[in-house]
Amino acid sequence: MKNTFDEIYQKIQEYDTIILHRHTSPDPDAIGSQAGLARSLRLQFPDKKILCAGENDEGDLDWINTMDEVNVDDYKGALVITTDTANTPRISNKNYDKGDFLIKIDHHPDVDPYADMSYVDPDAPAASALIVDFINAEHLPMTKEVAYALYAGIVGDTGRFMYPETSAHTFEIAAQLASTGININEIARNISDVTFAQAKLQASVLDYMTVDPCGAAYAVLMQADLKNLGISDDQASVTVSTPGRIKDIKAWNVFVEKPDGTFRVHYRSKGPIINQLAEKHDGGGHALASGANAKDMDEVKEIFAEVVEVTKEYNKNND
Repeated sequence: MKNTFDEIYQKIQEYDTIILHRHTSPDPDAIGSQAGLARSLRLQFPDKKILCAGENDEGDLDWINTMDEVNVDDYKGALVITTDTANTPRISNKNYDKGDFLIKIDHHPDVDPYADMSYVDPDAPAASALIVDFINAEHLPMTKEVAYALYAGIVGDTGRFMYPETSAHTFEIAAQLASTGININEIARNISDVTFAQAKLQASVLDYMTVDPCGAAYAVLMQADLKNLGISDDQASVTVSTPGRIKDIKAWNVFVEKPDGTFRVHYRSKGPIINQLAEKHDGGGHALASGANAKDMDEVKEIFAEVVEVTKEYNKNND
């Protein structure tokens, strides 16, 4: 936490064009925090040009928000704000550094302090929760449209209020958002609903899964598997939580092959710390939930070997 909300708001007031970015392969919190802040700022500053930038990779999350058309020329003299993005390799749309000033609002460990100004709180349950706090602190508009995106982000990143960062304050701001009249049941359904093809893929992950005796596990989903079911590599992210439902699994990877032959890497854990492993592979995230990339199967094997080692160390210290 390097700067205050007041300092960030003062900087926002100085610019006529504001462009908001989030991370690639977004989850509800990435899109929710970006959209919630953009919508509130548009209401507060109707004469400013406020855009949401990304690589149009929102996939099944377009019910939260879709990206604006943003040109390189828009960045001239613009303020750029990233939300929910720990490091520069994960910023969606690489024009983020072409603006005049850069602000980072995030809840991941600040391993890459890339911005000119930042508000980072790793104890927050979601970037969307930080945006709610910012809106409240600066008395910005909180309409149903703003609240809808932010509530989706909080529900998504807390696993429906299940994960350790969930606190009494989390429920307080969730209640504030719900009081605007948003349809919280619709949001919960949108986050949890899967297609029949995705459900079949979730079931097949168990067939693909390899489990080490220490409690580490992994599954590799190849493009051929996805094409057989008519699923994109973005839609395959619904499988990430599946191994965690097995009692004896403590940490796991789901590797999803992308069309170019590289792999999107999902790290999840019930105890072993895995975000430092993700940082070694062009990624990052939370202690128990992170993302990274692998260039080939050799790196896939290397990544899982690292997860096995941290799981063994965790077992040794927690027996």
